[in-house]
Amino acid sequence: MNKADKDIQTYSDNAGVHIWRGIIYSTYAGITGGIGALKYAKSAKADFEKALSLDPSALKGSAYTSLGMLYLRVPGWPIGFGDNDKAKDLLKKGLDANPKGIDSNYFYAQYLMEEDEYAQAQGYLKKARNAPARPSRPLADAGRQKDIQAALAKVKKELE
Repeated sequence: MNKADKDIQTYSDNAGVHIWRGIIYSTYAGITGGIGALKYAKSAKADFEKALSLDPSALKGSAYTSLGMLYLRVPGWPIGFGDNDKAKDLLKKGLDANPKGIDSNYFYAQYLMEEDEYAQAQGYLKKARNAPARPSRPLADAGRQKDIQAALAKVKKELE
């Protein structure tokens, strides 16, 4: 996190830098869990919102997708800022910005699964599975493909 914090100081007007730091903080929140994670989730939220104010199209709309997942995963009021309606809106904007993307389709499918919309989720998971590879991110793609396979298996069970 120290490098990301330094990069923000150097490149404060770069939406991509804010997105990456937000991803780091949101990942750390997920690992930490519980109430202690909320401060990291709030920091991530601020970074994604800053990125959207600078350039909503940066990194193919990743700020929308990442912020949408925060709204989906963080508890709602009075504990946190979670809000499934806001999550849906943001995730759809991310999907609009990157309709063939692995993450935008996977995370929208995650939202649909939360809403018990398994048949719809299956379609987005298949789009994610068939998304073009990102040559600069082979490890991330491999990990996401494992996530997609696990989600498809869960969807299949739910639809049986």
